[in-house]
Amino acid sequence: MQKIFIKNKWIFLLVIISFIPLADLLRPGLPLGHDTQDHVARIANFYQNIQEGNIVPRWAGNLNWGYGHPIIMFLYPFPSYLGSFFHFLNFSLVDSVKIVFMLGFLLSGFSMFLWIKNVFGAKEGFVAGLLYTLAPYRFVDLYVRGAIGENFFFIWPPLVCYFLYKLSREYKWIYLAGGAFSTALMMLSHNALTMMFFPFVFFYALTLLLTKNKNKLLFAVYCLLFTVFGFALSAFFWLPAFFEGKYTLRDIVTTGEYVNRFETINRLIYSDWTFGGSGSFSVQIGILQWLFLLAAPILLVYLLRRKDKNSKLVLLSIISFAVSIFLMLPISKPIYETITILQKFQFPWRFLSLAVFSPAIIGGILISLVLKKKKTIFTFLILVVLLLLNKDYWRAKDYQIKPDIFYSGVYHGTTDTGESAPIWSVRFMEKEPKAPLEIVEGSGRVKIIERKSTKHVYDLDITSFKARVLENTLYFPGWFVYVDGKELNIVDVLFQDPNYRGLLNFFLDKGNHRVEIVFRETRLRQIADIISGISLFFLAFLWPIFLWRLPHTMKKKI
Repeated sequence: MQKIFIKNKWIFLLVIISFIPLADLLRPGLPLGHDTQDHVARIANFYQNIQEGNIVPRWAGNLNWGYGHPIIMFLYPFPSYLGSFFHFLNFSLVDSVKIVFMLGFLLSGFSMFLWIKNVFGAKEGFVAGLLYTLAPYRFVDLYVRGAIGENFFFIWPPLVCYFLYKLSREYKWIYLAGGAFSTALMMLSHNALTMMFFPFVFFYALTLLLTKNKNKLLFAVYCLLFTVFGFALSAFFWLPAFFEGKYTLRDIVTTGEYVNRFETINRLIYSDWTFGGSGSFSVQIGILQWLFLLAAPILLVYLLRRKDKNSKLVLLSIISFAVSIFLMLPISKPIYETITILQKFQFPWRFLSLAVFSPAIIGGILISLVLKKKKTIFTFLILVVLLLLNKDYWRAKDYQIKPDIFYSGVYHGTTDTGESAPIWSVRFMEKEPKAPLEIVEGSGRVKIIERKSTKHVYDLDITSFKARVLENTLYFPGWFVYVDGKELNIVDVLFQDPNYRGLLNFFLDKGNHRVEIVFRETRLRQIADIISGISLFFLAFLWPIFLWRLPHTMKKKI
């Protein structure tokens, strides 16, 4: 045991240091961040779906005052899967969410350490991990915004780079599969940030390709497979989210929002720590992080003179940092107007996620050039400075203590700003419905047989010649109405009636009827599920066999 500790002392030390900022998560209650309460409610609905047998949850039945909402179809599902797993292990919903936050913070430091250690060394990995986790914006995500997806996303970019690096050294199935799963989990942890980081990953793969002396084509093929499998594994989420987003109000909410959210260079260098909203909370990158970036051009010139292949990684890091800073400043407005996909990020300060990535890499490379005898001294000096500079940021503003039923019952909100609301409905409901199902025209009696997230069953006795039935659930593609076992034609489901805007309603003739209202996979969702399933099967079972049959020359170290 002692040998294991000595051999891995730097990663053990990094984990111990990383626990210090998480102390406030160990206290009772939910830290009050901008979105933390909403994340708990989302995961409560996500978990309910899984309990009911919906492996891929897409409909949150208890959100939006009980009218339901499709938000979990469009929001990164992996943190919700993980939170549901811990809740299944009998942790409360709040504790499950806090565990996910803690894992995101701890594992991101570990993944950065793993990558930089393999390229440069353990001390270098330790410094990179520190700079990556102890950046001020990480605590904005943790305690101010309560951004569970962004916090958890930070695990994956260094891990994807790690598998790319290992694959450039040796063609092994484990590296290709690990990279594919890391890419998929990156997408499933935060789809928008994946778009932001993907150019860095692409150009890093390109730098590895340029430094190879042989088998360049084979490495390029493996990188392509790496990416294709990553996107295929996560297709069950991003494919419907991308193509069915047209049925939501997302463009109405986000269009033009970026104009008022640009930052100044002064605030990026230093800004007061607050728990306020966008434009108020700190967007500083970190004093030590800035110092490392200022030293980066000198480092680049030094490495170029030595013809060191790592100069390409330094150059990529400098460019990445410069682009992220540029896109947060008002001067970049024409770029947003030209490349309109950037407007999907909504807030330019989201590029802080990319901005904190480069200083960690530069810091690790700089430490690799320090003389061996002085390397440990510099490493601990960086540790002490980072702890002193950031010690006031790792705290929660306050705590909320509520029972699980508050989150798992009917929730008085959508947990978003309306961007996921169906286009046929209002952005937010304002009160709970009188009943799950009402007869609003005519007369009759209603008996609830079954009501789950995605399946509502009723027995109705219509006593008038004809009756109009209002089922207080928002319509979204995937909802189907069956009367006495026969599917109603979509034109007979009057969800576009302005009197019952966005709600399922239809007419029934006199008599007894069994009504089943079911939310199921559309054709697109089925195709996406199949793509992910086939990819998982191929990676898990067929790909290792395929690699085993490759010529020995293709598998040897290079």
